Parts: sequence; structure tokens; C-alpha cells
Amino acid sequence: MSVPRERMKNLSIHRPIIYGNVASVLTPKQREQLAATAPDHTHTWTVAVRSAATAADQDPESTMVGGADDLGYFIKRVTFKLHETYANPVRNIDRPPFEVTETGWGEFEIQIKITFVADAAEKPITFYHHLKLHPWPAPGEPEIPPLDVAVKLGPVHSWQYDELVFNEPFNTFLDTLTKHPPTPLVKIRRKPVPFHLAHMQGLAASRGGTPEFTQQMEREEADRLEDAQRNLLADEDKWKLRLIEKERELEQLKRLVEERG
Repeated sequence: MSVPRERMKNLSIHRPIIYGNVASVLTPKQREQLAATAPDHTHTWTVAVRSAATAADQDPESTMVGGADDLGYFIKRVTFKLHETYANPVRNIDRPPFEVTETGWGEFEIQIKITFVADAAEKPITFYHHLKLHPWPAPGEPEIPPLDVAVKLGPVHSWQYDELVFNEPFNTFLDTLTKHPPTPLVKIRRKPVPFHLAHMQGLAASRGGTPEFTQQMEREEADRLEDAQRNLLADEDKWKLRLIEKERELEQLKRLVEERG
């Protein structure tokens, strides 16, 4: 007998993900292979949606970010909408790894739409990611370094952490999620430097490092969101007070007009 589907009231469950890209300067051999079809291309890049945690047994030399878990148990499809100049710019990826690898010369915005499995009964969610090819410059450096300089800095990473939250999921979908717990983020990073600090610090030596998402970064992101929410509420209260003041001024002006009329 099948289990009846019902919403689990007052319950939510989330899955941490990352989305973004890694890019590298084309090798001489790669440029030679593309000479006839895309002679202006300078980089190879991969845009992806992955689990946030990085596999514990990953090769230390690997530039892979995240991807410790297979997300196929709750994601049905990821659609990447590339720049219209690409052949078949809308790419539907129906099984892990949810990623697209291409070559090109310019940066542009990529639309990423995640479609969930039917049992989730959730609407698709859309993110936007600016494809990053060039390393963040240190003070005094050009915005786009020469290729011979960029290749020495190593791969360029640009990733965003997010959490897919399922509020009051169906019991059957909740069962699926609980059977596949996400790999916990490491407490302390094992990689050289987090991606979001590399460009802020302007450390040329660190920009070639592979980032890793950690529990500390997760807490920092949560703190930033809480601060933003507090600031938003404070601004809302401030504008409400100003509105009340303006309404009082308007009433006073109306009374003056009536008295003089």
C-alpha cells in the first residue's frame, strides 16, 4: 500500500549548494586546435551547480570546488542559458555533474535554472552568475592582465554559496532528502584561501589557489544576512517615521488652506 502524500507542517529542510565557474587560459595546444573555428578564444571555462562540500579524499592538486555529493536525487535538471553567440545557447543538463564546459574570450551573465524532481512539487528556482575569466587585480594592476601573466596565476574561481530551502515538504520528498544527508562542510579550510577573500586582499600569490567552503564561511554568510535584515528593518522603520511626519505636515497645510479660504 502506497504512503499518502501530505505536507509536513511547520518543518523546513535545506541543502547547501554552490554555483559559479572556474576558468583557465587556453594552452598553446588548445589554441592550435581552435585556430580554425574560434581563433579569438582565450580561455576554457566550466560553469556548474554542485554540492557545497569538497570531497575529503580529493587530490590536493585538484582545482575542483565542491561536488562531494551527487545532487541528482532531488535535482531533475539544470538549465544554463549562455550568451546568444554560442551554438545552442540553452543547455539542459539532466544528470550529474550539472555543468557546462566551453571556450571563449569574454565575460557575460549566465542564467541558471534548477528544476526539481517531480516528487518535490517545488517550482524551479533561477540564479544569475557573471562568468569570470580574469583574476581580480591587485591595486595598481590592469583590470585584464596579459595572458602570459594570467596563466601564471592559475585558474580563476568565482563561486556563490546558497541554501535551497524546502518549507513544509511532502513527507515522501522529506524521506528522500533525509536518506541523503549532505556532506558537512569542513571546519577549517584545507585550500589556500577562500575565493571571496582572494580578490579583496589583493594577494597575487593566493589568486591561483583553489577555494573551499567551510563552516566558518557558512556562519559568516549567515551573519551577513542577519545584518542585512536588521539594516533593512531599521531603514523601514526610519521611512515609516518620515512618512508619518510628512502626513502630519500635509494635514497642517490642509488646515491652513481651509482657514485662509
